[in-house]
Amino acid sequence: MSARVVEPLARAGMSEAAALEKAALFERVDRQLAPAPMRWFVPGRIEVLGKHTDYAGGRSLLCAVERGFCVSAVPRADALVRIHDVVKKTSCEVALAPDLEIPDAGWMVYPAVVARRLARDFPGDLVGADVALASDLPSAAGMSSSSALVVAIFTVLSAVNRLPDRREYTANIESLEDLAGYLGCVENGHAFRSLAGGGGVGTFGGSEDHTAILASQPGCVKQYAFCPVRLERTVPLPADGVFAIAVSGVVADKIGSARSRYNRASQAAGSILEMWRSMSGSDAATLAAAIASSPGATDRLRAALRGAGSDAESRWLSDRFEQFWLESELIVPGAAEALANRNLDRFGELVDRSQAAAEMLLGNQVPETISLARHARALGAFAASAFGAGFGGSVWALVPRDGAAIFIRRWRDAYERGSHRPERAAEFFVTAAGPPALSL
Repeated sequence: MSARVVEPLARAGMSEAAALEKAALFERVDRQLAPAPMRWFVPGRIEVLGKHTDYAGGRSLLCAVERGFCVSAVPRADALVRIHDVVKKTSCEVALAPDLEIPDAGWMVYPAVVARRLARDFPGDLVGADVALASDLPSAAGMSSSSALVVAIFTVLSAVNRLPDRREYTANIESLEDLAGYLGCVENGHAFRSLAGGGGVGTFGGSEDHTAILASQPGCVKQYAFCPVRLERTVPLPADGVFAIAVSGVVADKIGSARSRYNRASQAAGSILEMWRSMSGSDAATLAAAIASSPGATDRLRAALRGAGSDAESRWLSDRFEQFWLESELIVPGAAEALANRNLDRFGELVDRSQAAAEMLLGNQVPETISLARHARALGAFAASAFGAGFGGSVWALVPRDGAAIFIRRWRDAYERGSHRPERAAEFFVTAAGPPALSL
């Protein structure tokens, strides 16, 4: 078993230590199923930059982590999907049915949404699967464990039903980027081209997470723009650099306590776009498209937002616009250029600016993520930022590989000396920019 898992993961660009950890998880997973199952590894992701930009058509800088879901599956003869999590020792069962009722909360929401959407988009005789999985990805920590689960369940059902051979698939999905866009719509409930959609998980997000999970490149960060998904550039990370990750312990559950705050940021971008459409007569599909529609669009929007009133909601819309414009138009492309030129000082400055905008304009940071980012910079990280939906979650720090273990220890000590009382224990680990989802 070890060689059958480690060798393909290593060929894909995963470090040997991380690949060995996955082999141990796959041994546990395979014990749940009949012999000769199909296997996949589906990673989580780091949003290096791109805070709340994707659903508004903006830019992000992304990579995969070396943690994620180890998935094994065997096809069934009926339309049931039975899933067992061997780590959490929990199970669920959903049917591939267009009228499937979606639970209000819990991890079963994600496979249920996938099963219902596939039954609607690919009607006919679909078969289910027995699925066993194990994850070493922290949940509700900003590393997109929920979207990784969506990708994992879709990948299994796509394989057992040979969806890429279906006319509905080939007419709408021609690339990994298209698939990422589609899975983002599975999660948020939107239509994707001729695939009509209807009912997601309850959050109004985009396809950034799915793009990173499906299309990352080991040792690199990728700059993507969204709506539709399109690659703008690939930038190698410093060969001696790795990401130190601090999971704050403050839960960032997008279908739980953080849902309304997450959706407020998404809805604000939509409100600004509607304002632009009304004042300009434009049919721009996204806020990014509105900004790009004319040289004076940004200034016109700023003036309109300033003149919209002095109440708290108007100030929030103005702040939200400034954060989006800074992040998508200046910080993401500037940081990618700095990395490409190996100008780590400039990269760190731009990441600091992103973090400050998240704190002061977007308002999606908590004391724990703020202090973790500041501690990391004080300890000598090239750059550090909170990432993910916000309102909890994790912080990344880019550090030299040789000193990563010492950095992690000092970072943990600094955090634990603070007055933080998160719901869960904090977790610290090191990861390279890893490979995307792959079949083993």
